[in-house]
Amino acid sequence: MEQFLEEIEEPVSPHGQYFNSSVICSYIFGFLELAIPFDVSLAIPLIKDVFIPINPRFSSIMVRHEDGKMIWQKVEVNPEEHVKIPKFPETTKSSPIELYDNHLSDYVTSILIERTPEDKPLWEIHIINYPTTNAASTIIFQLHHAIGDGYSLMAALFSCLQRADDPSLPLSFPSRIPLDPKCEDKSLFKKLWFGVNAFFSSISDFGSSIIKTRMIADDITPIRSGHEGIDSQPAILSNISLSLDQIKEIKSKLGVTINDVICGMIFYGLRLYMEEMNEKTKRANSTAVVMLNTRNIKGYQSLKEMQKPESKGLWGNKLSFLQIPIPKPNKSGICNPLEYVWEAREVIKRKKSSFSVHLIALLMDLEMKLRGPEAVSKMIYDTVGNTSVIISNMVGPVEKMTLANHSVNGFYFTMTGGPQDINITIMSYVEVLRVTMKTLKGFIDEEKLKLCMENAFEFIFTASMNISEISTKD
Repeated sequence: MEQFLEEIEEPVSPHGQYFNSSVICSYIFGFLELAIPFDVSLAIPLIKDVFIPINPRFSSIMVRHEDGKMIWQKVEVNPEEHVKIPKFPETTKSSPIELYDNHLSDYVTSILIERTPEDKPLWEIHIINYPTTNAASTIIFQLHHAIGDGYSLMAALFSCLQRADDPSLPLSFPSRIPLDPKCEDKSLFKKLWFGVNAFFSSISDFGSSIIKTRMIADDITPIRSGHEGIDSQPAILSNISLSLDQIKEIKSKLGVTINDVICGMIFYGLRLYMEEMNEKTKRANSTAVVMLNTRNIKGYQSLKEMQKPESKGLWGNKLSFLQIPIPKPNKSGICNPLEYVWEAREVIKRKKSSFSVHLIALLMDLEMKLRGPEAVSKMIYDTVGNTSVIISNMVGPVEKMTLANHSVNGFYFTMTGGPQDINITIMSYVEVLRVTMKTLKGFIDEEKLKLCMENAFEFIFTASMNISEISTKD
């Protein structure tokens, strides 16, 4: 009985309260594209036997305790209430498959602004058993951000999947390589200089973040409307798929990281779009918020490891963010696409070496103690709302996956609840990098933005392949 009481009275973390408040209600949506139609009869057994047991939060709701604190309280779960199987309009055999693409897009637009009931666990699963251009069927996991961050929730999803080549083996993921493997060889003087530089950089970044939160907003541009209540307005999802092999070629040629290449492409693509839509805004002040996982771990944990009592720290929201100014073209126009990659690298490298992320976390903790979670939610909302775009990336497995013997062709995700017109997420799977753009319907031209992103990648790839020697912009 004591164990049961302890289990149902797990406190909701501060971040969990921030993401489920009157100011922010945020969800993570994961999309599995299957190679064959999904056997619906397997849905409830999979949810009962595999999904719900992963963590108590999948069978709990958020309630306010007698002392005023928020806790996770266990409830009885009826899986049928969490499974949605939409019916699309009838089509004929001769109807183009693009019709189902449109139906799926409309359905996704509708659920991106919906909230799950507060009296039930904060998740739903949508089974789209219609063929589209990319899949024979699509399964959408709608998971509240209060349950956990991208790492927690993606780890939970991967725990439900198996390797296609050998289900007895665990999924494997790209290894993490230190950004600067030579850092241990630095002299004492260089280490001291690095520390001093990091200190002043941290103070500068922290100060600019506070100013951004309280006073200064990005310019109004084709990627930022400045309208209020965007998080409750209809949004459209669009995707581009990039070859990881080509990205690695660019990485090797430029002497940068994969993240540098992708950030450079996104920044360049946004500037191309801004110039295309309104040439006067090509040098406007625009900022990207890059989400960071603050866990000190190498990769995802297995289902057994995640269910161990000592693995409790793997759950929750352990994240922070960096504010990155989107590089501007020079006054004569956009010249060298590679400058966007190099500049993205330098800014991100400098900001990652600063302690501003930890200072912001301390400020949020202090605000939480003094004014409560609603005030911190407002601070987060204002910080993000004063910028132009939010970017988040996750690493996927290097092997093909299956869900109950249903081969997974593709996998991507998006987030909701932020006050931005453009939300960009990146997910790797096997040899493909999927870039997903959630854009405000009626304000962003999603097809033109897609084309600008694709062009940006092509320009960067072509320019990097024309370099005879490896470039270093240290």
